Amino acid sequence: MPVAIITGASRGFGRALAIDLAKDGWSLVIDGRRMGPLEEIDGVLCSLGALVRSVSGDVTDPDHRVEIVNAAESLGGVDLLVNNASSLGPSPLPTLDHYPLEALRGVYEVNVIAPLALLQLALPALRRSKGKVVSMSSDAAVEAYEGWGGYGSSKAALDQLHSVFANEQPDLRVYQFDPGDMRTEMHQDAFPGEDISDRPEPESVVPVLRRLLASNRPSGRYLASQWRQS
Repeated sequence: MPVAIITGASRGFGRALAIDLAKDGWSLVIDGRRMGPLEEIDGVLCSLGALVRSVSGDVTDPDHRVEIVNAAESLGGVDLLVNNASSLGPSPLPTLDHYPLEALRGVYEVNVIAPLALLQLALPALRRSKGKVVSMSSDAAVEAYEGWGGYGSSKAALDQLHSVFANEQPDLRVYQFDPGDMRTEMHQDAFPGEDISDRPEPESVVPVLRRLLASNRPSGRYLASQWRQS
């Protein structure tokens, strides 16, 4: 059975993707900071017959990242690494002239440094499987939205990091995937007090990513909105 690592899998898109993969017989290593939601999704995945290793902790913690990769190796390796865990930063979103620099460092630790560190650890297993890497991007990485300077610049850095990584690792497929707006907790935090019920549920975006993964398209940045039309 193929093995996937999904960070930030206790809620939102990560949770929806984990359930979808479990239904197809994948073994899973899932991570999340909050024990309650992580235990809940662990139970759901096990009820679907999946082999699951749940690792509670923070992706910025080096020991936690080692535990994630060791858990995947215990299941047979790494066929897919999904860097889904992300930090929005302060809410309401501050403009850059007032952005707390310590908070910005924290955003970059979660959104840029941790994904690369996890990639480095998982790389031997990914090379063995000639696996795939997916990191979640955003339109804020390429568009200049007021208030999104912290999060958007971190995702732009992540995109560039993965573009270079893909050139350096031609045997792997390395995708930056922009899912578009979704009805998630993080998106609600970006718009406190606003009604975001018109945004699509994460479950509706998962099939788009699954199509991309199945296609074995070249490494690159892909938008869910365009892939639906491809």
